[in-house]
Amino acid sequence: MSLDVKLPDALAFASATELVRRLEAREFTARALLEFTLDRVHRLNPEINAIVFTDLPAARERADRADAASARGESWGALHGLPMTVKETNNVAGWPTTYGDPAQAGFVPTRSAVIVERLRAAGAIIFGKTNVPINALDWQSYNAIYGTTRNPWDLDRTPGGSSGGSSAALAAGLVPLEIGSDAGGSIRFPAHFCGVYGHKPTPGIVPVSGNERGESLLDNDLVVSGPLARTVADLERALDVIARPAGPNAKAWRLDLPPPRATRLADFRVAYVTNSPVAEVDEPVQVGIRALVERLKSLGVNVTADALPFEDHVAHHATYLQLLRGSASARLPEAVFEDAVHRLTEPGSNATPYVTRMAQAHAQRHRDWILAEERRAALKRDWATFFERYDVLLAPATVCAAFPIDEARPREERVLQINGHAVDYNDQLFWAGLATLPSLPATAVPIGYDAHLPIGIQVIGPYLEDRTTLAFAAEIERLQPFVPPRRFAPSADR
Repeated sequence: MSLDVKLPDALAFASATELVRRLEAREFTARALLEFTLDRVHRLNPEINAIVFTDLPAARERADRADAASARGESWGALHGLPMTVKETNNVAGWPTTYGDPAQAGFVPTRSAVIVERLRAAGAIIFGKTNVPINALDWQSYNAIYGTTRNPWDLDRTPGGSSGGSSAALAAGLVPLEIGSDAGGSIRFPAHFCGVYGHKPTPGIVPVSGNERGESLLDNDLVVSGPLARTVADLERALDVIARPAGPNAKAWRLDLPPPRATRLADFRVAYVTNSPVAEVDEPVQVGIRALVERLKSLGVNVTADALPFEDHVAHHATYLQLLRGSASARLPEAVFEDAVHRLTEPGSNATPYVTRMAQAHAQRHRDWILAEERRAALKRDWATFFERYDVLLAPATVCAAFPIDEARPREERVLQINGHAVDYNDQLFWAGLATLPSLPATAVPIGYDAHLPIGIQVIGPYLEDRTTLAFAAEIERLQPFVPPRRFAPSADR
């Protein structure tokens, strides 16, 4: 097929699954699809600044090789010829991995992460990287190297973070598939803010090998990598590509995730929550969840309100912050660590509660860390019991729809307006920790709108039962599929 072929604008929002099928049918070539994608990136990416690094010569050469393989009747795998990007924090050999941090601007890995290698082995044409906040530590995606990423639904609002560039690129129809990461909501929050789908896998099923930060070789089981997409089927396709043991574990271990507990909506046993005393949820988000629940009930789903395996939200959140922030202690500059020790030993500073908790986590005693892990182990046991009665838990992804970009204040000093009053910006972490602390899979799903902004939920499921949350998410998708933001929809193309 000639490179001059005009592909239809609607193809920008086709699923990865559909694009691969049409590539297999030889309706168009991988090179033609890549050029179509790059043209759209050239025209529309400047408005949102989602894709911040590209290697176009290499992508074009690889697309041509994919086409040559197709002409020989060969297939590289489930993503053969599919153009895509990955979150900036993923190591790609020969490309910078900066975490948006000027101190790391010169770092260029010589080896790619295992998940990047697996995507390429499955036939993906990875042509670039998407933006993140500095050190991947915010729900806004801006930094001094690459600038600010904006939400395609409202350019004055955040697309989320830290996989903010990933979700913005998907929502704007710049790519059909992305790979993000999540410990503090970094897949789920951006998916919710941009009206797309994201999956935080059970820790351990997707290897982090090759994505180590600096010289650290320690595995942090709070951090996972996972896919973002515009359909649940695409999440499943990508997860099947990247999930399985790597390195020494691959000598003996095999991944065999159990099938979903149900596939028909009415067969799921569903629990839901809409609010927390630790992280108050804006009323439009609560209204959206309750509306979904009523619709589920009308379809015969067994739904239970306000069910959780714990009652003390404050203690749950404190344990999560203690482990989440404590896990980063060794990477802190010495001066920052010493400041944390000082705050711990010399109380009385005017720090916010969140800053105080961070200092306590960074400078905690080893005994305190072990005690927190004991509480976590007990919580995991309680969640396992909970999921004997329920198949999934529906919960807010975070406290509100996409909020206005605020670069004037550091994260520690920001507030959000929730239900007419100011709350600590960092309270949002409670909703991230709901699945992260007990090592549970969670799938983010759009369910409606707050005025012109999308809202979503997270579908949390039992340990290692990722296929259950994905199956339920697919049923919700049938009720509320992805809709492109108006200014980036095909009819709005310039």
